[in-house]
Amino acid sequence: MTTYWCEHAWLPGGVAEAVRIEVDGTEITSVTAGAERAGTVLDGLTLPGFANAHSHAFHRALRGRTHHERGTFWTWRERMYSLAARLDPESYYRLARGVYAEMVLAGYTSVGEFHYLHHAPGGTPYADPNEMGAALIRAAGDAGIRITLLDTCYLAGGVGKDLDEVQRRFSDGTARGWADRVAALGESELVRVGGAVHSVRAVPADQLADVEVSDDRPLHVHLSEQRAENEQCLAAYGLSPTELLSDKGLLTPRLTAVHATHLTGHDISLLGYEGCTACFCPTTERDLGDGIGPARTLADSGVKLSLGSDSNAVVDGFEEARALEMNDRLASETRGRFTSAELLAAAAAHASIGWPEAGRIEAGGAADLVTIGLGSVRTAGIEPDGALLAASASDVRHVVVAGREIVRDGVHQGIERPETVLTKEIEGLWRY
Repeated sequence: MTTYWCEHAWLPGGVAEAVRIEVDGTEITSVTAGAERAGTVLDGLTLPGFANAHSHAFHRALRGRTHHERGTFWTWRERMYSLAARLDPESYYRLARGVYAEMVLAGYTSVGEFHYLHHAPGGTPYADPNEMGAALIRAAGDAGIRITLLDTCYLAGGVGKDLDEVQRRFSDGTARGWADRVAALGESELVRVGGAVHSVRAVPADQLADVEVSDDRPLHVHLSEQRAENEQCLAAYGLSPTELLSDKGLLTPRLTAVHATHLTGHDISLLGYEGCTACFCPTTERDLGDGIGPARTLADSGVKLSLGSDSNAVVDGFEEARALEMNDRLASETRGRFTSAELLAAAAAHASIGWPEAGRIEAGGAADLVTIGLGSVRTAGIEPDGALLAASASDVRHVVVAGREIVRDGVHQGIERPETVLTKEIEGLWRY
């Protein structure tokens, strides 16, 4: 049994003072506000760990390297494909352990890895067809973060287009072939497996229904990220991407629509009626110039919200939560789009990646705790429940994942100097 005493803690009913949290193994067993100081003292504000509901770990190597020719989408895409062609299981493992360590240092305690880099160059499977996924799982274990491997079906180079040379690495040939490979993936205490449709561009309509995972596992999809996707889908099928997914039976409460940027009113109604989740990735969406999605309208229609770092151009859960609010202010020209509690719910939406026990500080919840300092130049003088609009990843001081202390005093306890790991691996990938 471990006891933590928190100066402030964000409980389901709001921020409380002098909170004692009892942890037994991986689970919180009791929470008491107004308690005597005892056990491990966590000064500042303790929050439930953040969920990074959408990540492409290898994109971290693109940070600061895609702004040639003023940084168009196409210069970004060319660099991304060049990077994808360079990775093998060992280099992906080394890169990902640095990326996941950065996430934990930023306050993330789980990550949904949208994984489509499956095979060797040219599309030849490795001896273990899941070797690339296993590298990610191993990296997450080193970094001490929960991982949901959202293994992704990717079969086409666009609507009606063949795969190009790089994209062959992503494909299993058919949705059935994809499902057979995914079935061999195992789970453990900090590892869960889900599925994903890359997009309606990358999985032909006649194979969408074959992208199946068991009913208790999450299913994700890039949805209406760009207007061109909508136009191509409408031209090919006479339906919007959301309508096509609905027609194929993929809209269910376990579906998360990633980005959900360019939706019609009917699309929003369908997602809300089926109880889907929408995952916004504001820092990537602004980096790529994709637009601002209708977050408030989706939430009002019954769609749950989650947040992700996507391309990892920024790894900061506070910035993603803050941008959810600020982007909607810009789009609506109105302040106060989300309450602090709503922003925290989106930031800690672990259920969207298959960890329903995480994301709340209460008895029976997962023992995932993130403590931020309240005395930095960013947080000095704030009200604790305003932290999501003021703090940054730099304010994270302590992180506990599944009852284990992973970050102490801002230092990762399992990976020495993650910044050095990242520098070495990223420079090595671009050296040739």
